[in-house]
Amino acid sequence: MSAQTSKGIIDLGIDEVKQGLADGSMLLIDVREPDEYAAGHIPGAVSFPLSTFDAHALPAAGEQQIVFSCNSGGRTLRAIAAAQAAGVDLNTHYKGSYKDWVAHGEPVNTGDQP
Repeated sequence: MSAQTSKGIIDLGIDEVKQGLADGSMLLIDVREPDEYAAGHIPGAVSFPLSTFDAHALPAAGEQQIVFSCNSGGRTLRAIAAAQAAGVDLNTHYKGSYKDWVAHGEPVNTGDQP
């Protein structure tokens, strides 16, 4: 169940992320660094490191909802703030991110491909 916070941030849980990835309605953007992404990431997540973040260079999502993911949810908030500061209207993240995904026993991919 998603919850909108007072800052306009929408927190998604694992079930919503799994559903969005399964039905293709979500583009999961992993803002961790390339070495973290390569060590393990959520299948389908696209690497877009926060250290070189440019909101105007985000992958084209088409009709998909962009959702940010990181290791535990902190960097996703910085990515949202950076996007909004650049005038890009994004506000949704996977609150527990990679650590939550792994804690639930979900599969992970390694390497640099989604």
